[in-house]
Amino acid sequence: MEEYHRHCDEVGFNADEAHNIVKECVDGVLGGEDYNHNNINQWTASIVEQSLTHLVKLGKAYKYIVTCAVVQKSAYGFHTASSCFWDTTADGTCTVRWENRTMNCVVNVFAIAIVL
Repeated sequence: MEEYHRHCDEVGFNADEAHNIVKECVDGVLGGEDYNHNNINQWTASIVEQSLTHLVKLGKAYKYIVTCAVVQKSAYGFHTASSCFWDTTADGTCTVRWENRTMNCVVNVFAIAIVL
C-alpha cells in the first residue's frame, strides 16, 4: 500500500466522492458478469482492495474500513445493517448498492478521522 500523504485540511467525510469511487470499482469488477459462486472471493477481494487503494490515494486524514457482500438474486431478498459510535462531524460512512439481473452487491465504507 502506498504511503499516506495529507493533501488538504478538509473537515468531514465526503460520502459522494467515496460513493463515486466505490461505484466505479464495482462496475469495473462486476459489470457484465453473471453470478458465479466460484468467483465471489476474487470479486469481493478486488472490490475492497481497489476501493481502499483509491480512497487512500485521496490523501485525506482517514482510516478506512471497506466491506463487500455479493449475493445471488433470489425471492428472499438481502438485508444488512450497521451502526457506528463516532464523531459525526468528522467521521462518516457511505453505502453503495449495485445489482444486475443475477446478483446484488453492497459495499460499505467507514471513514474514521485521524487526529494529528
